[in-house]
Amino acid sequence: MLAAIIQFSIAAAVIVGAGIMLTSCADAFAERTGLGRLLVGSVFLAAATSLPELTVNVNAIWLKLPDLAIGNIVGSSLFNLLILAAVDLAHRSRGGLLSRAAAAHSLSGAVTIALTSIVGIGILFEPQLDGLSFLGLGPAAIGVFVGYAFGIRLIFFDQHASLADEPKRNDASARTGLALRSAVVGYIVAGIAIYLAAPFLAGAAGQLAEHTRLGGTFIGTTLVALATSLPEFVATLAAVRIRAFDLAIGNIFGSNAFNMLLLLPLDLAFPGALLASVSATHALTCFAVILITTMVVLGQLYRVERRIFLIEPDAALVITLVFGALWMVYLAR
Repeated sequence: MLAAIIQFSIAAAVIVGAGIMLTSCADAFAERTGLGRLLVGSVFLAAATSLPELTVNVNAIWLKLPDLAIGNIVGSSLFNLLILAAVDLAHRSRGGLLSRAAAAHSLSGAVTIALTSIVGIGILFEPQLDGLSFLGLGPAAIGVFVGYAFGIRLIFFDQHASLADEPKRNDASARTGLALRSAVVGYIVAGIAIYLAAPFLAGAAGQLAEHTRLGGTFIGTTLVALATSLPEFVATLAAVRIRAFDLAIGNIFGSNAFNMLLLLPLDLAFPGALLASVSATHALTCFAVILITTMVVLGQLYRVERRIFLIEPDAALVITLVFGALWMVYLAR
């Protein structure tokens, strides 16, 4: 037990340091390239902070633990939304993360909802398709790939149009912080650190959870998902501290979309139809992610700054829904 705690603490410390470095590099990359924080957060930062899910879930597939893998990717999405709401609740200045100032992210939120819907439907209906696949991929995995590509294209052109409408800034004021080369090198180094530390973090979490006997579905959705969401938490917190709100929200929505994209390598690595081999309880988690993401998008679009606690779409309601969803997953395990 003590060894697992030490392993978890060291891996977590490495991921915290790498996450802070990753955010600074991503912010500099967004400014230097002119791509914008929304796109960089949704794609580049999200891909790097989702590396723990990739490594842990591929290992789980190799160990023939498909419920742990699928529980992790949908459970991580749930915890990412919890992170966003918690950071928003702690950020008490006017115009928080879930406000109309962040309404531009409703498009990336809608992409996340669409991709999670595809996965949830696949979990329910692929068992009735008798292992139907194309090149080793089930219908849901193919749908997620097409949907992700289409969604990123929408976000790219929307961000391009938004940046074109903004007044031109002076080059001297825009080009601050790290040089482009340093940002790219730092991004790669931080990504590698997260990639290497993540299996140790999740492995320690699994050891600490052994004595609970709660099953792969619940442990994957909760403890392992919480461990692999640590990079998103660190990156989001670091982005908020430097007031890069587009980067913070883009990271959460982008990570949730990327989590669904991880279905592709997992489906290829699994000998058979992956979604046909997992518990239908994961569909409950998917639909919870869809509902809560919808609440976040509504919170962004809602035009009233003063809201009634737990009645109108705000961070407190999101947090309540996340814990309610985890309770339902526990009951249905």
